[in-house]
Amino acid sequence: MGLPSKRRTNTSKKQRAAHFALKKTDTISCPNCKKAILPHKACLNCGEYKGRKVVDVAKRTTRRSKHIKPIN
Repeated sequence: MGLPSKRRTNTSKKQRAAHFALKKTDTISCPNCKKAILPHKACLNCGEYKGRKVVDVAKRTTRRSKHIKPIN
């Protein structure tokens, strides 16, 4: 099994890992309700994508409320 012949210095370690940083996600505004959404995703607030209704928001909220445990 091969072993490294020299120790990797702190500077070279940081230079190697410089591109591992997280990138900012760009958001766009929904043309219908003007909320910030991710591009190429349906709006979670109004349920529209490309001018069409694709998500039933009322049905989604009732379904999610069933799974949430009440706080005592």
